[in-house]
Amino acid sequence: MSLIVQKFGGSSVADAESIKRVARRIVATREQGHDVVVAVSAMGDTTDELIDLAHQITDRPDPREMDMLLTTGERISMALLAMAIKSLGHEARSYTGSQAGMMTTAKHGDARIVEVTPDRLRDALDDGAIAIVAGFQGFNRDSKDITTLGRGGSDTTAVALAAALGAELCEIYTDVDGVFTADPRVVPKAHKVTVVTFEEMLELAAAGAKVLHIRAVEYARRHGVTLHVRSSFADKEGTLVVAERGENMEEPVITGVAGDLSEGKITVIGVPDIPGKAAEIFTLVAATGANIDMIVQNVSASSTGVTDISFTLPKSDGELVLGALRAAKDAVGFADLAYDDNIGKLSVVGGGMRTNAGVSAQLFTALFEAGINIEMISTSEIRISVVTRGDDLTRAMQVVHSAFGLDGDVEAVVYAGTGR
Repeated sequence: MSLIVQKFGGSSVADAESIKRVARRIVATREQGHDVVVAVSAMGDTTDELIDLAHQITDRPDPREMDMLLTTGERISMALLAMAIKSLGHEARSYTGSQAGMMTTAKHGDARIVEVTPDRLRDALDDGAIAIVAGFQGFNRDSKDITTLGRGGSDTTAVALAAALGAELCEIYTDVDGVFTADPRVVPKAHKVTVVTFEEMLELAAAGAKVLHIRAVEYARRHGVTLHVRSSFADKEGTLVVAERGENMEEPVITGVAGDLSEGKITVIGVPDIPGKAAEIFTLVAATGANIDMIVQNVSASSTGVTDISFTLPKSDGELVLGALRAAKDAVGFADLAYDDNIGKLSVVGGGMRTNAGVSAQLFTALFEAGINIEMISTSEIRISVVTRGDDLTRAMQVVHSAFGLDGDVEAVVYAGTGR
């Protein structure tokens, strides 16, 4: 028997009928002769509702108690799913993250997996049972506390279980048919790709593609876990995420277009253009724990001897970083700060960019012809990202998608509307 790990997101287990449908799919895999381990998210919008409930109690929920609260969502769905599988005549056992051996760091709300000891899951499989694991959560040995893994936690749980158990495949079930050339909610003519490399998927995830979280993709790449992104709403072949394409498969110039509205831009105005000032600024930023994305420094005018430095970061970190910089204004010696939270980041990604010239020109021409201004540019070997006005991002994605010939013949199907 081969072992397959399956992950079902919140939209796939949103209600009782959805859970029954997922149970039938799991049982079908089992009846094909596979051992099955399942990681499951909380039902529908349960996590968001629990967060809202906590904030009705207090403006500053205690991180430890918040983790205790949020992990109840996955416990509900894992138990209901086990019941549904048993009603179909198969043995199933549900486990919390700690029972499944997910050992993590102690940081509440954003813990990292440090070890997986899936002994109880192996015992269940040996007994012929399907093991159902609550995603998004783990246990810290030192503090003895329950922890949560943060964004993409259920994806990461599934990949970590697949790596620890030596699974043949990790299937990520969502509400679209696989990885598309763009978010089909934004670009209706986006089409599904058959194969994407870890390298491309990491760039797409970092650029805002929501179908897979970057932490899960990186974990899979590091441990050699093949991913299969599929829809839980239709029995269609999805997208394989692999280390490299087959020998007879040529890399597309552009694999996909991604957009991100979650970032803001800080501009530090009037920075003395002398060695060490950029280091001072970004040391202050690093101390806040914020992750910087794009950075642009203007050329200083010889008459003034000062320059401006702009960088993008998650909007959730904006005020914290602004506060740290304001407190150090006199020490660093800059003139002022500006913050813009109405920006959008558009990225084009493709392994074929290494060997094909003119991608930048084609991208910039498409945006120019659509009347969309570029504010910042960042590149890697297989990615080009630009910052535009946030209000222009949807149109920018659509025109760039068309400009690179990525439009499909029919509109993509989104079954539940969330992308998870």
